[in-house]
Amino acid sequence: MTTVAVDKGVGTLLRGWREQRRLSQLELALRAGSSARHISFVETGRSRPSEEMVLRLAEHLDVPVRERNALLLAAGYAPQYAETPLDDPALGALREGIERLLTGYEPYPALVVDGSYTVVAANRGIMMLLDGVPEHLLRPPLNAMRLTLHPEGLAPRIRNLGEWRGHLRAQMERQIALDRSPALRAVYDEVSAYPVPEPGEAPRPEDPPYPYFALPLRIEHAGQILSFVSSISTFNTPMDVTVAELAIETFLPADPATVKYLRSLTP
Repeated sequence: MTTVAVDKGVGTLLRGWREQRRLSQLELALRAGSSARHISFVETGRSRPSEEMVLRLAEHLDVPVRERNALLLAAGYAPQYAETPLDDPALGALREGIERLLTGYEPYPALVVDGSYTVVAANRGIMMLLDGVPEHLLRPPLNAMRLTLHPEGLAPRIRNLGEWRGHLRAQMERQIALDRSPALRAVYDEVSAYPVPEPGEAPRPEDPPYPYFALPLRIEHAGQILSFVSSISTFNTPMDVTVAELAIETFLPADPATVKYLRSLTP
């Protein structure tokens, strides 16, 4: 589903993206090899941009792939980017590669989500962290934000929930500003309405120290405090909407105790 109304003229949509990126018409023209006058004519509807120009402007405005299709439709051209279902045979090599990557990362947690944080794949490290989560939160489709921040999900086990909740909400806010996705906005509104956690308790002597290089996720599992830092990867220059919206999140142990504990669980 396209997330920008296509009944708007392409000029109006392009102007909206340019203003969101805080670029002047001259700055955009210089980047795209055009002129400020031509950009102005396109935005006011006095000139119809070519298909090549629409794609070039979208590239320099860092417009998401899904929204590039919307721009093309608004300009009277056919969409150029397919939205292939992830279970389609055409994406078999992609699925196999993802599964191999997630399995190879075990025993450390890793998962793959789409643009609204629906979990499309996860390894045994993630499933270990979900031990004890109520069944109603584990029914498909799983949503990573809901699982993490729901009062019956992982939230009660996260020792620095206030900080981690703030980090996740800020992450979604940045994505909403970029993608303007109603599905992501709905997830954001839902998790933002969950009860705000009380200020975190003072660190205990047995708590691992914060790594200086990134905010950790500190979560309790079977009486053990585990500490992770997360990294998110996306695919380079995707040509498909589905692939463009996939993100691989890996959780790197942030201290030796976490490494030792996770390895002890591995047969």
